[in-house]
This record gives sequence, C-alpha cells and structure tokens, in this order.
Amino acid sequence: MKPRILLVNPPIYDFAAYDFWLKPYGLLRVGGRLTRHAELVLFDFMDRLVSDVPDPRSDSYGRGRFPEQRLAKPSSLRDIPRYWRRFGRNRDVFQTVLREQGPFDAVLIQTTLTYWYPGIVEVIENIRAICGSVPIVMGGVYATLCPDHAAGLGADLVIQANRTAALWDWFGIPEPPPAPPFWQGYDRLGCGVITLTKGCPFSCSYCASELLCGSFKTRPLEDCIRDLNQMIALGIQDIAFYDDALLYKPEQALIPFLHYVIDHKIHVRFHTPNALHGRFLSAELAQWMVRGGFKTFYLGYESRSEQWQQVTGDKVRTDEIAGAVEHLRSAGADPHNIVAYQIIGHPDSDIQQIEASMHFAHHLGMRIMLADFSPIPGTPDGDRCNTWIDMSEPLNHNKTAFPIRLFGADTVNRFKDLCRKMNASIG
Repeated sequence: MKPRILLVNPPIYDFAAYDFWLKPYGLLRVGGRLTRHAELVLFDFMDRLVSDVPDPRSDSYGRGRFPEQRLAKPSSLRDIPRYWRRFGRNRDVFQTVLREQGPFDAVLIQTTLTYWYPGIVEVIENIRAICGSVPIVMGGVYATLCPDHAAGLGADLVIQANRTAALWDWFGIPEPPPAPPFWQGYDRLGCGVITLTKGCPFSCSYCASELLCGSFKTRPLEDCIRDLNQMIALGIQDIAFYDDALLYKPEQALIPFLHYVIDHKIHVRFHTPNALHGRFLSAELAQWMVRGGFKTFYLGYESRSEQWQQVTGDKVRTDEIAGAVEHLRSAGADPHNIVAYQIIGHPDSDIQQIEASMHFAHHLGMRIMLADFSPIPGTPDGDRCNTWIDMSEPLNHNKTAFPIRLFGADTVNRFKDLCRKMNASIG
C-alpha cells in the first residue's frame, strides 16, 4: 500500500502580498516525482480558485488579490507604519482537511521568502495538534538560507537547496526519474509555471540565486516540452517562467522551446515575473518571444548609475536596456507590458540615482515596478545589513520594512507616489 503524503504551501504573513503567478513550483516538482511511490494530497493556502475563497477575481492574465485578514504586528516590526496581514485560505479549512482526509504518513512543506516563516509556524502547529507526531519535511528557500532558524520550528527533516537525495533516502526509495509537476493536485488552475534553465551566470551582490540553484544549466528540452504539454492538457492559458536567466544562451533553451511552440501552433500567454536580462534581448530574440506568445516583459534595471552597476555585479547597462526596449517594441510587444524593475532601499542607495533611473525608464516608455530591497542572508549585500538590523531574525529581512528603516516612510512614500504618477502618464 502506498504511503499517503500531504503537500502544503503555507499562508503568507506580511504587509503586502499579491498573486503574481505565485505557485509552489518546487513542492509541485517534488510531488510529481513522488506520484509513483505515494498517494498525494495538496493543500495550497494561496490557491485563490477554490470554493472556500470568496470573490476570486483575476485580471486578464490570471493575477489577483489574495484573501486577507489584518493582524497585530509582531514585536520586531512594530516600528513599521504599515498594516500587518495574514494572506491565504482560512486556517479552519486546513484543519478540516487534516481531520477528514488523514491520517497521513508524512507532510512536505514548501518554504519561500525567509520572512514568511510565521505561516510555516501556523501550519506545523495545526499538524501537531491534529496529526500528532506525523513526520514533517521542510524544504525551499527559507530552509536553505536560514537552516538553523528553520530547524527550530519543529520539522523532522530540513532539506537545503536542491539536495533532494536526502528526501529520497528519508523515504527509503531510489531517486525517482524527472516527471511533470503535480498540477493535478489542484481542482482548478488559472496559471502554471515552467523553467527552461536553473541558476544564473551572474553573481549580483543582492541576489541568492547562486546559493539556491548553483551554476547555470539548461534543462533537457524534452522535459520542458513535456511540462508544457501537461499544462496545455489541463487547460492552462497563462504560464509564468520562473527562470533566473531565461535569456542567457537562448540557442540552447529558449529558442528551441519557442520553435516547438510556434511549429505546433500552441497558443498560450507567457509571462516573465523574474527579471529578464536586457543584455541578451536581441532584435531576433524579441521577435521569437513575441511570435511565441510572450505577453509581459519585466526587465531588471535597478539603476542607471554605472558605479552602482559595477559594484553590484554589472548585470545590465543603460544602453542595453534602451536597446532591449526598442527591440521589443519593434517586434510588436505591447508597450504597456514592458516593465522596469528598480530596487528601492539598497544599502548603496547613495550612488544608485533612484529618481534619475526612474525618469530614464519613464523616458523609454517603460512602466516601473519598484522592487523593495530585502536583505538576504548569505549574500554580500544582505550580510552588510547587520549594520542596521538583526539579521538573525528573519522578519527583519522583510522587503517593506528595510527600505523604511533605511530611508524613512516619507521618502519611501515619495518614491512610490512618483512611480504611480509616471505609470499613469503612460496609461
């Protein structure tokens, strides 16, 4: 008899959260590989398309607001003038699943942002109260970046990075072959997720990609096509790429993938919530992407300052961003969907030229999305932030909190008001 395993994506405790094609991709991929060995049940607290979520409206690309509940702020964040909330499905719905669909032989919990760990605490409390000593396994971003802190939450096994061999050993099974993610765990899907690559060729001082994924590599094309066809069979129309460097070496990954999409007349909408590298966005690649169904283009353009670019990793330069925008426009991309990510609250903000960078992106006709800086443990910039905050408490990594502590709320509000005005002028 196969073991019965519960997969859990926890709720979010934060000042703000939005469903920006958010799916527990790592958990689903592990689940897909376990389907031959176990009976799986998925509980995704962040699933907006279930019957217990009121008013699950989405925009034309599948994004939308999560249900939320305002709560008292934790003591370490009381100085932040923002409302603290819990996002996601109600706790009692999960408790009912534990009582009525158990018993379970194990529970696997996805972790993401380090400062979202209160949601994991809630999940483990419920499991222990209802399921007793059932084994709990935790993996993902928080488990990798804060392993000592994660070990104190009560899980039986904490898996770091992509060391899934520890999971197979723990279950006492041989390493399962690659398989499509466990999308069938959802009753209804508004969007899906895919990756063609792992890792990133850059080592930006503020980014944890290298810690989480290691060196850059491409996935086998046949695996990527298999994953795409599975989502198409499930009726998914919006697919987000979670690659950290989707455009790097496109002849090895993205272009062959788009060849398949175009040749087989596949009509879905592709999105790029992870920043695209403008340096690699050539005129030819822009044509391929637009022909292949890409609808949104989020470009990493944190600063126009050459000094800041060089200090943080030299990922992209101003002329490269300008060229990328021109290539996308010439290829027929909707200008409204060409967006510049710009970091706010970085420790080197004195040389970043935030306002000048915003004005330049606006001059290019790009919409702007301010990306609040989160100090990530283990990265050069994150470790520097011990000067301002206690990095041993993951709540202090919160991306809303750090810019306010660095600049003050009035300055942050001014930047965000300017961003709204610029975007409104583009339409």
